[in-house]
Amino acid sequence: MISIIIPVLNEEDIICRLLNYITRNFSSKHILEIVVVDGGSTDHTRALVEKFISTGHRKIKLLKTEKGRARQMNFGAKTASGSVLYFLHADSFPPHDFDSLIMNEIDQGNEAGCFRMQFDSSHWWLKLAGWFTQFNWRACRGGDQSLFITRTLFNRIGGYQEHYTIYEDQVLIKALYSRNQFVVINKKLRTSARMYRKHGIWKLQLLYWSIYVKRWFGADAGALYNFYRKRIIQ
Repeated sequence: MISIIIPVLNEEDIICRLLNYITRNFSSKHILEIVVVDGGSTDHTRALVEKFISTGHRKIKLLKTEKGRARQMNFGAKTASGSVLYFLHADSFPPHDFDSLIMNEIDQGNEAGCFRMQFDSSHWWLKLAGWFTQFNWRACRGGDQSLFITRTLFNRIGGYQEHYTIYEDQVLIKALYSRNQFVVINKKLRTSARMYRKHGIWKLQLLYWSIYVKRWFGADAGALYNFYRKRIIQ
């Protein structure tokens, strides 16, 4: 069965919308639990999740650990009970019956993968970027597309590398591609373009490309984070 793991940090504007969407769009025979891992929110995120749980959603667990998405996701994975882990960002909404689609791939022997992606934006560049995610190319991958992986394979790889403050998704995805263990499900996950709206499409896209190229040429986790921090404030 599947354990959904959602890392959060100050997501009061969207977390309940996501939880409500998920609980209405999965089959109870596939989903064992939803593990929300808070990294120290200072807004109402935790209170809202606790209130949501109190309304009868017993499959939802709320955990707290130190800030850092890789650390949060690893902590959630260690606590989760499912044989399949599904990592999902708080602003990404998977397609209807996503759990059945994931289990169908698992049954076919595909141990890891993601969905293709669509931004909640009509901008031509973001529409084009989303269109490219249907292809099984590593350069088209990212954490916003979510990630399913068997616990066995996740443990074999060693999980997310926690010294990466950013780029942690790409490091794990690279490890999966090197093992020829990645499939793209041709159903659309809808994700928020809020970072693009906040910082500007071209500025943010150039930043992402630069980080990708720097890592390609050997930049370490600290160098990537410093480069990111100097150019953007979340």
